Amino acid sequence: MSEPSAKEKIEVLGKDIVKSIKGGKSPKFVTLARTRSNIQYDPRIGYLKLGKAKEERDFINVGQSKRFMQTIAIAAKCHKFVKENLHTTIRGLFYQLKYSLGEDVDENIFNEQAESNPLIEDLEVNLGTTREYLNLNANRKGVLAGNMKVLDNFGDEKVVIDCAKQGRSGWAIPSDVDNDIKFVEIKAKYVIVVEKDALWQRLNEDGFWKKENAILITPQGQAARGTRRLIRKLADEGLPIYVFTDSDAWGWYIYWTIKTGSINLAYIGGAVATPEARFIGVTMSDLDKYEFLNKLTMNASEVDLKRAQEMLNYEWIKNSKPWVVELERMIKSKKKLEQDALQGPRLTFVGDYIRDKIKNKDFLP
Repeated sequence: MSEPSAKEKIEVLGKDIVKSIKGGKSPKFVTLARTRSNIQYDPRIGYLKLGKAKEERDFINVGQSKRFMQTIAIAAKCHKFVKENLHTTIRGLFYQLKYSLGEDVDENIFNEQAESNPLIEDLEVNLGTTREYLNLNANRKGVLAGNMKVLDNFGDEKVVIDCAKQGRSGWAIPSDVDNDIKFVEIKAKYVIVVEKDALWQRLNEDGFWKKENAILITPQGQAARGTRRLIRKLADEGLPIYVFTDSDAWGWYIYWTIKTGSINLAYIGGAVATPEARFIGVTMSDLDKYEFLNKLTMNASEVDLKRAQEMLNYEWIKNSKPWVVELERMIKSKKKLEQDALQGPRLTFVGDYIRDKIKNKDFLP
């Protein structure tokens, strides 16, 4: 028996609410709690996930009735989008629901998008689906180049995208890489994820991915869930995943978000985390291997140091000795290092650095 569609799951939710009302009971919306205390790191699977604690919204509870109504309003709109086969962004959904409850009620369903976003996530958890299957997209963020082809069924058109022929711009990774998108051909040996777009452009211009037969991705900072999902899917194809960021708490956390998932998205951890990913740099240890980098460090701010200390408290990081060494060295020295510094000797040195790290298996877990 096939898995129920998102549309069918919303209809089941609606029928349960109607059944409660007809039975003289207050309708309820129950979902797993997405609180920090209910997020767990499971070392056996290597990523963050939700625990079993639940939260409930009761329609007749004064403190819960508005959020109950807002959640059901989102579900109703998503049902309409799926039924009509139309897509919008989470911002578009907010505007679809930003209206008054009536002439005699001086109250909007939503006043700010900050109200609707977490309720979309609650609905995802309740239905056991993702917002992409509810026809909700986010802004695109991330670019790819490499020896792979993608079939994109968009509207009434089927387009095969050759990611090796996208020039200087690359393929813009969509927020939804599951629905109507399929891998046609992948000839690359591995994936390299580069934190900054500027370094991605440097490597793309140098033809790094062509020379090394790699797939070159930049999440353009913190990776959006569409990019993380794509990385997960490429790992499922058997490609090794290497991540290349700045040597500071922010860059390192980008890596850990790709590897173990994030606290905010723990409810879909298995779909967006890539525990088998490896970190190739930049590290504080590189200061011992590359003399020129010692002249190119930057002073870490108090905010940088505080973030590094916070990371040492995360269970999934503090149990990794190599990472504890890196974080403690940064905190003690009060220095940090940008990946851009690898352009110091010559612009093409960045590619040499990556090649050597992968060849020598000089990476962190």
